[in-house]
Amino acid sequence: EHLKAFDQEVNAFVDYMFGPRDARVRGWFLLDSYLPTFFLTGTYLLCIWLGNKFMKDRPPFSLRAHLIIYNLGITLLSLYMLIELILATWEGGYNLQCQNLHSAGEADIRVAKVLWWYYFSKVIEFMDTIFFVLRKKSSQITFLHVYHHATMFNIWWCVLNWIPCGQSFFGPTLNSFIHVLMYSYYGLSVIPSMRKYLWWKKYLTQAQLIQFVLTIVHTLSAAVKPCGFPFGCLMFQSSYMATLVILFINFYIKTYRKAPSRTAIKETPVTTEVKNGFHKDYFASANGFLNNKKAQ
Repeated sequence: EHLKAFDQEVNAFVDYMFGPRDARVRGWFLLDSYLPTFFLTGTYLLCIWLGNKFMKDRPPFSLRAHLIIYNLGITLLSLYMLIELILATWEGGYNLQCQNLHSAGEADIRVAKVLWWYYFSKVIEFMDTIFFVLRKKSSQITFLHVYHHATMFNIWWCVLNWIPCGQSFFGPTLNSFIHVLMYSYYGLSVIPSMRKYLWWKKYLTQAQLIQFVLTIVHTLSAAVKPCGFPFGCLMFQSSYMATLVILFINFYIKTYRKAPSRTAIKETPVTTEVKNGFHKDYFASANGFLNNKKAQ
C-alpha cells in the first residue's frame, strides 16, 4: 500500500510537471508508471558499483559466446527498428523538416510502437556496461558512458509518454542504422578469424559524426519552422545534446590530444583493441547520441 501510494504521488508529480500524457500509449508495458524505469536505472548503477567490488580480486570473464549472441541480438533489433521506422513514416507521409503528433493517423501509432522498442532497447543496452564490469574493463566505464546509458533510458520514457511519434522518429532512425553497423562489427570482432574481413571499421566514426550533426539540424529545423510539435521538447533535446557535446569534447581532448607513451604503445597489442566487442577509444560509451560523440 505504501509503494502504491508513493507510485501515485510520483506519477501525479510527473503529470503536473509535463502535462497530460498521450492517451494512445496508455497501458503499454512500463509506461504508465515511472517507478519501473527509475528502479531499473538504480539497479543498473548499483550493479556497476557492486560488480566492480565483486570483480576486484577475481580474474576477468571471457564471455565470448555471450558477446556474440548479445551483439547479434542488438543488431537484429536495430535492423527491425530501422526498417519499420522507414516504412511507418513513409506510410504516414512524414515531413522531414517538422512532423506533428497527430496528423498521420494509424502511421503515428505504428511509429510509436517502434519507438517503444527503441525505449526498451535502452535497458537492454545496460548490458554494455555489465560486460565491461565482468571483463574488468574499468577504464571504459567513464562518467560519459554511464551518464549516457542512464539518462537515455529515462528520457525515452518521457518521450514515449508525451511525444511518442512525429518529430521523435528522426534520431532513432539514424541511430538504428548506426547500431546495425556498430553491433555487427562488435559481434564479429569477437571472432579472431573474422577481424580481417571487417573493412567498415574505419567508416564507423565518420558515420556517427554525420548522425550527430543531422540530428541537431533536424531538431533545430522544427524550432525554426514549427509544425505544432511541442517547442519545449525540442529545447530540452537540444540542451541534453549540448551536455553530451561538452562531455564528448572533454573525452576527445583527453583521448586524442594526449600522445601515447612509447611504453603504452609497446604494452598494448593490436588484437586487444576491440575485445569485448567494443572499441576501447571510439566506442567506450556506446549507443544513442553519445556514441556519435565518442566514436568521433
